[in-house]
Parts: sequence; structure tokens; C-alpha cells
Amino acid sequence: MSQGRTIFDINRLREQLWLRPFVICLLSILGVLAAKLADGSGDNFIRYIPEIDAGALETLLSIMASSMMVIATFSVTSMVSAYASASSTATPRSFKVIIADDASQNALSAFIGAFIFSIVALTALKNDFFATIGVFILFSLTIFVFSIVIITFVRWVDGIARLGRMGSTIGKVESATAKALTSRANAPALHGLCKSVASLEGRPIYANAVGYVQHIDMAALQKHAEKTHARITVVALPGTLVAPSRVLAYVQTEAQTELDEVDFIQSFQIGEERLFDNDPRFGLIVLSEIAGRALSPAVNDPGTAIVILGTVLRLFTDYSHMRKHCNEEPIYNRITVPELSVDDMFDDIFTVIARDGAGLVEVATRLQKSLSILASSGDQEMRSAAIRHGKLALMRAKSSLVMEEDYKTVTEASGFHEKSVNLS
Repeated sequence: MSQGRTIFDINRLREQLWLRPFVICLLSILGVLAAKLADGSGDNFIRYIPEIDAGALETLLSIMASSMMVIATFSVTSMVSAYASASSTATPRSFKVIIADDASQNALSAFIGAFIFSIVALTALKNDFFATIGVFILFSLTIFVFSIVIITFVRWVDGIARLGRMGSTIGKVESATAKALTSRANAPALHGLCKSVASLEGRPIYANAVGYVQHIDMAALQKHAEKTHARITVVALPGTLVAPSRVLAYVQTEAQTELDEVDFIQSFQIGEERLFDNDPRFGLIVLSEIAGRALSPAVNDPGTAIVILGTVLRLFTDYSHMRKHCNEEPIYNRITVPELSVDDMFDDIFTVIARDGAGLVEVATRLQKSLSILASSGDQEMRSAAIRHGKLALMRAKSSLVMEEDYKTVTEASGFHEKSVNLS
């Protein structure tokens, strides 16, 4: 298994709520067993070990066992409530990035781990499992676990108060999108040969399932290409909706070369939903959904849409800067991958905001200011996309704003003119 596929699988595991509590539970049990092993390894130092009253330790462990179960239950309830809040107030597509929150998973793991540790230690202690050194080690571990729990709880209280709130959700989606954009800016062709438009030459390799491309194992594709002396052109980037009738890639081989399509198809991980990892456009779509819901008549929250515009401006500005300084050397020299389209990314985020916010002067004005800044970024592709969307947004605003003064405010914030728009 390649490194890229391993990282992809590890990221999927990190999204599972059971993983960290399970690991912490194992460590808790190992801690109790370590205390027993210490009984037979420190006879020469037993006179230096203070004697701990087993009854006092038993009481301490009993308090921990009873309290940790309550706190763990409270934490799960709070997290579920926060997840439901994020899905209802922002967008259900934000659930993946919210559930992967490290602070909440670490807190839940600490509470459940402390509960398991106290139960195992208490059972062993009541059955005279430990001698003097073992009791001392167990006492030290108990104090250490108590300290971890207290520190975790204090830090987690602030985090759980914010988890699921709109600002926190936007921040987490922005962080996930920025990470995906950074990865793509540093490897525009996924470490393969870069081409602005995918070539349609060669033998087509079709998908074997309906779903979204979640990950492309470039190392595996390179291996298959070298084995068959082939050259591969990828056409289905991560985030692409595919079906058995859709082409994943085109393979050019030498004459009479045997080609096992299964090997190539298995290099494309296809799943039922899009993921943030390798799909920057999905993050932008999620941000647009948050803005679209905020601009709906039922919610009527233009402030959130303005916050989203600021978020997107940061993302595209950083992305443009990274693209200018990218000097990628291809690692997979037999695979050609098309670049991520800036036009498509602008369509993903700005179309919804321009459409739903056209009748709100504050949103339309901020949209024009954001697009004007992006148009002056020095990135020609980004400039072209920003000008196109700026002109279309002006046309939408003109047809939606009732007062001429409002439209004048929007045009003054813009460097674009609807007269030059050609919709044909």
C-alpha cells in the first residue's frame, strides 16, 4: 500500500469517534498491568517507597469511576447536540469536519479512558493484586490520570461551548479547505505531469461503481503504468461524480500490450460522499451552502454571508500566492493530471452568493469588493474568473435592487461594468 493511500485511510479512521477512546482504554489497562509488573522489579528500593493506604486509594478510584461515567455521558450528549446544531444551522455537509474535531475526541477519550482505568484498577486492588510497590505505582498513575482529566475538562469546556456554533463551523470548514488548497497548490498535478486540459487519447478506463472519486493512488497508477509501459491521462479528479459510463482515465499503451483494467480502476477510491482531504472544491461548496442558507428568507442572516466572503477572500489570496511560488518536479512521470480549474472554483462559491444576495445591498457590495481584490491579485486565471463573476453579479444586483441608490452603491464598490457583459 502506498503512502498516499495509507494517509487517506488514517484520515478516515480519525473521523471515527470510537478509535481514540478504544486506544486510550487499551493504554489504561496496560497502565494497571505495568503497576503489577513493578512489584517484582524494585525489591532493592522498597524501603524508599512510601506506603500508600490501599483503602484511601480504593476510595479515590471509586470516586473516579462514578464521576467519569457521568462526565463521559455528559460529553457524548453535548457533542451529539453540537453536531445536530451544526447540521441544522450551517449545512449537513459540515458534519465530517465537525466530528473530526481533535479537542472533543481527546476529551471523550480521556473521560472514557479514566473510567476504564479506575474500574480495572479498582477490581485488581480489591483482589489484592498489588504489593507495596504496585500500590504506589497505581497511586501515582491515578494522580496522573486525575491531572489529565482535570486539564482536559477545563480546556474542553471552552471548546464544547463553541462546538457547533456558526463561527466555529465556518472556521473548521475554512481550515479543511485551506489544507486541501495548500496541498493542491503545492502539487497542481498530484505530483504527476501537469496539463491544463486532459487529453482524450488512449483506451478509456471506466468506473465500476456510482459515487464520487475520493482519492487517487498515484503511486499505484505509476507502478501499473511502468509495468505495462503505458502513459495515463487522468480525467476524473477527486470530487468528480462517476458511474460505469464515466471515464476515469485514458491509457495509452504500446501495440499488443496486455492491459488489466482492474488494476487501474482500483487506484481510484470511489465512495458515496465527497471528502475535504483531496477535494478543495467540496470545501468551497460547503461554504457556499452555509452562505446560501444564511441568505434564505427563513434565516435572513446576511452577516454570515459577509463572513463567508471574507473567508473565501483569504482562501483564494493564499492559494494565488502559493501558485506563484510552486516549482513542482513531477514524481509520477507517466501520469498526466489536469489542473484544478479556477473558473470552476469561482462558480462553486460565488454563484450562490451572487444569486441569493443580489437583493441585499450590503452583501452585493461586499461581493464586488472581494471580486475586485481577487481581480487585482496578479493571477491571470483568477483575474479573468473574478471579472466574469463581478459582471454577472452586477447584472443580478441590477435586476433585484429596487432603489437606484442601492445599485449605485454596489457599482461604486466594483471595478466592473455590466455594459461589457456578453451572455451569449
